Amino acid sequence: MTSINPSTGQPLPPDSIQRVLFIAANVHIYQIPPLTSTRGYSAAAWTADNNARQIFTARLRIIETAIPAPDGSEIITTDILLEDPSNGQLFAAAPYTTSAAVEQVLDSSRFFAVTVQGDGGRKAILGVGFEDRSEAFDFGVTLQEVRRVNKLDNLSGASGRKGGRPAASLEKPQEKKDFSLKEGETITVNIGGRGRRNRDENRQPTPTNSSSSSSFSLPPPPSHPRLNGEGNSTSLPFLPPPPSAQDVKTQRRLSRQSLPPEGGGDTVANFGFDDGEFGEFQ
Repeated sequence: MTSINPSTGQPLPPDSIQRVLFIAANVHIYQIPPLTSTRGYSAAAWTADNNARQIFTARLRIIETAIPAPDGSEIITTDILLEDPSNGQLFAAAPYTTSAAVEQVLDSSRFFAVTVQGDGGRKAILGVGFEDRSEAFDFGVTLQEVRRVNKLDNLSGASGRKGGRPAASLEKPQEKKDFSLKEGETITVNIGGRGRRNRDENRQPTPTNSSSSSSFSLPPPPSHPRLNGEGNSTSLPFLPPPPSAQDVKTQRRLSRQSLPPEGGGDTVANFGFDDGEFGEFQ
């Protein structure tokens, strides 16, 4: 049996493949009024007056067709078919080439506006209503997967009439900046005041003239106040350090050499020094 291309009505090549992505046994088809608002369609106008705009009840199928190309690749098309549920005769076909071909209404999750295409490329917009909310959800999920696989959201008509923004691929790409360090480049990080202190320590002193350097002197040491009997304070001069043992021995040896011979009037004993074996200074 030869398969028919739903989009063109022509027979398909023998090696083409068709598969059913979604099927709903009973959906209601409506003749809807022209769109009067840029916001979108409203199903309340279709079902008014006891569904006066309903045309008939159809079977809905989503068919994917893969046609081999001469270069070895495949041409994949997706169509939404509205058929007579009793004999399968095609009533209308909607080629799903852009996401704008199917639009969900503003006031219900079970109704959609579908753009169908007839002979000669003529187009019409029909209303489709599902009896079961879960079937409407599966219908939307199937179309979403078709858009992802076929990248239909990148087309110009992907934004639809609901004020949606264009696809991300149509937006101006942001320029990427390279923040990597080039060869020889370094980064200096100053933490708190450490960098300033290091700069102050490494800073060379400012040269001055000879007169100012020659007159440079340290301040005098602080004076230690001492209260006298009258309550006034006077400065106490620094005392020299005590002599070391070596200095004492040297001084004693020099004194001994300068003393007169033994028997004279001035002797070491007369001065109060004991020069015996256990002398005061050894």
